[in-house]
Amino acid sequence: MKIYYEDNHVIVIDKPVNQPSQQDASFHLDTLTMVKDYIKETYNKPGNVYVGLVHRLDRPVGGLMVFAKTSKAASRLSDQVRTRTLEKEYIAIVEGEMPLGTYTDWLIKDGNTNTSKVTHKDKKNAKQATLTVLESDYNKKENLSRVRIKLETGRHHQIRVQCASRNHPLWGDARYNPRSKPGQQIALWSYKLSFMHPTKKEKITLTSELPTSYPFNLWK
Repeated sequence: MKIYYEDNHVIVIDKPVNQPSQQDASFHLDTLTMVKDYIKETYNKPGNVYVGLVHRLDRPVGGLMVFAKTSKAASRLSDQVRTRTLEKEYIAIVEGEMPLGTYTDWLIKDGNTNTSKVTHKDKKNAKQATLTVLESDYNKKENLSRVRIKLETGRHHQIRVQCASRNHPLWGDARYNPRSKPGQQIALWSYKLSFMHPTKKEKITLTSELPTSYPFNLWK
């Protein structure tokens, strides 16, 4: 477990790919339990260890996550998520040449299939989703773009759905890219987090090291 920041109130780590953020029906080791075990063992804490889950990443997605080590920190960080002052940026590898810009859609989640889709009609049951493509670097030979995306909202599978709906599906996305192949790992990484420290009132900004595997290694 790579730790990017830790004090008595918060801890920021790299979530491993293909690991659930919290316990799910698979009962595989989840990131929340992993952080609890780390704190319990490192600081020799007896009994149950408190760790607050502030936000989530999709199971196949890796990268930065912040956890609260106290209930006060959890409440204050959760407020930042709600008011969108906890800023999140991602690096994604998408098919085609994706232009810069801010994209807004209405998304509907299907709980039966655990997928989301863009709707143009049923806005009553949908949620607004907005993201901004800040950078886009196109590799013509591979027909892939490395894009840096800032999430303005936090909807279910938001980046994956919004990119796929514009014919720029993420490389290796088994749910939303029909051209993905078995064994491929979705090319989406939680790259940057920025938040106000819950007690120090200082802005913390952290960036993660990107994977070195294909297709991330096309851009060096």
